[in-house]
Amino acid sequence: MESKSDLKVVAPVSALKAHLAINVRNVEQSIEFYRKLFGIEPSKVRTGYAKFDLQNPPLNFTLNEGLVSGRGALSHLGIQVRSTQDVLTTRQKWSEAGLLTRDEMQTSCCYAVQDKTWVRDPDGNEWEVFVVLEDNLAETAASECGDKQAEAIPQARAESATSCCAPVGITTNA
Repeated sequence: MESKSDLKVVAPVSALKAHLAINVRNVEQSIEFYRKLFGIEPSKVRTGYAKFDLQNPPLNFTLNEGLVSGRGALSHLGIQVRSTQDVLTTRQKWSEAGLLTRDEMQTSCCYAVQDKTWVRDPDGNEWEVFVVLEDNLAETAASECGDKQAEAIPQARAESATSCCAPVGITTNA
């Protein structure tokens, strides 16, 4: 066991960006979706693999083709922005690119009031772009995560009650 005097002082690591790798059923189909989602071309494409090198937000995002059975443990993915206008601008870009979007405005979710819009990739992974309007609500605050669509989908109501921020359906806003 090392003592405090044995520990070396190390300069903090300067991280360049986060890396996220997801498994997909069909890399070509996923590339098409993520071109539209991010508005950029992949920086690298190989058999069963693609990489998107995003600058805003800084992210090394890769697709790995393989056996995918269900959605797994991943809840959803998201991009937090500064304003409702940024949410609406992103929704417009996604819609113009042919992606189906679903809005949740002034929703109480994850102990915060948020405006957000959602899309779903070819493998069922949900992406949201959101702004936090009011944060750190009490644990007793009502949560509407997915409730608007849950009313139309009975099994989704049970899912939304157990998983905050989990989207339950995509409808078009086009």
